[in-house]
Amino acid sequence: MKHRGRHRRRRQGRAVRAFLAGTALALTAAATMISASQATVGDNPGALEPLTRAADTGALRLQEQLVPQATLDELSTGMGKPVGVRAVLETADRSLRGASGCTAVERTALPVSPAATRAYCWDAADTRGWRAGAVTTSGDADDDGWWNDNRVILSGWSQGTADRGLARVAFVDANDLAHLRYASALLVVPVDGGRDYRALPSRLSGMVWYQNKLLVTAADGLYVYDMNRVQRTTVDSAAVGRVDKGWSAHGDRFVLPAVGSYRLTGGSAAPRTGGISLDRSTAPDSLVAGESTAADSDRPARLWRYDFDSDPARPGLLATDATGSASVVEAYETEASGIEGVLSHRASGADRPDWYVGRAPGSTDRHGSLWRQDTEGAEATRCGEENAPRCWGIQVGPLSYWEATGEVWSQSGRMLFAMPLTSIDRALG
Repeated sequence: MKHRGRHRRRRQGRAVRAFLAGTALALTAAATMISASQATVGDNPGALEPLTRAADTGALRLQEQLVPQATLDELSTGMGKPVGVRAVLETADRSLRGASGCTAVERTALPVSPAATRAYCWDAADTRGWRAGAVTTSGDADDDGWWNDNRVILSGWSQGTADRGLARVAFVDANDLAHLRYASALLVVPVDGGRDYRALPSRLSGMVWYQNKLLVTAADGLYVYDMNRVQRTTVDSAAVGRVDKGWSAHGDRFVLPAVGSYRLTGGSAAPRTGGISLDRSTAPDSLVAGESTAADSDRPARLWRYDFDSDPARPGLLATDATGSASVVEAYETEASGIEGVLSHRASGADRPDWYVGRAPGSTDRHGSLWRQDTEGAEATRCGEENAPRCWGIQVGPLSYWEATGEVWSQSGRMLFAMPLTSIDRALG
């Protein structure tokens, strides 16, 4: 999706990339080094095994269901004209602290190797009781890294349980990377024909902002949000939905109402979707996903991808057939367990993309691990005297590649951080 001011922003982008190249935080010493006792025996997940049988790929099929336009119009009639990303950023009154302002305890959540070159910690009061999850950026939304005239990071947060919880997105103003500010919007789903809405209770383990759509993980698939359909609330209360004097969102000033969903149709054979991310190195651009399994599971997990639709009338939606079904275009099985973050990227000149998977710590581990896999084998970032693979974040989070800057963004605990993909590849050998 292209926006006004592209040429001016490309000049700004070159300046930003130059700035990024010269700023590496000395964070390695702040991260806690792991010992040989923390390495897991048999940790190597090995090579990816392609899944080609119809029974295997069919279990990953999604069924698209879009919210009727009349429902969205009814909600807008009640709440007022929708606004966009800019309106949320203009209210950004919460700040993230730079790494030097974070506590030693907060910084222990960072990877040991490779070291983060950018790191921030969240407002403790604002995020108390919430769990950090997915990350995506305006680098996903548009290939030049800008959304209109703003650079934006979106961070997903969850509270409660899968059936009685809340999910919200922090809109981070990233125009000045030395001073990040944010405001949040609650994710909701229209009900009663648009005369009300309910909270989305899903844990946000994955999130991708592509063109004008935001796709987020749900227990049985994905929910879709339109970034041009942010709605303002009018009542500051703990309630969610329509109340006596207006509209409330558990204290947030904005809501994002769902405009559609994709549901897995494979029944008991379908996976529980974990991390998702955007791959711009394929043609067309694609959405990649990883299966969520327990960290100490001995059951193989699946990695797969869907194409995005190239029809201009369907911006940000997945490619579907005449029945509204989205089929996988590539799928693999991996011995990796506890996958929280997944990324696929094909380097220039390479025959096929590499898959990067962030694995949660096992029951006896402190740090998680980061692996790069293909059909020939796997390599991990390693550290410590024993060259152990447990070098990633303590609470392994999502992986999101900002193509315009070459950085991978993620979260671990209360830390939001980034590092160049090239530094990850160097650490992988």
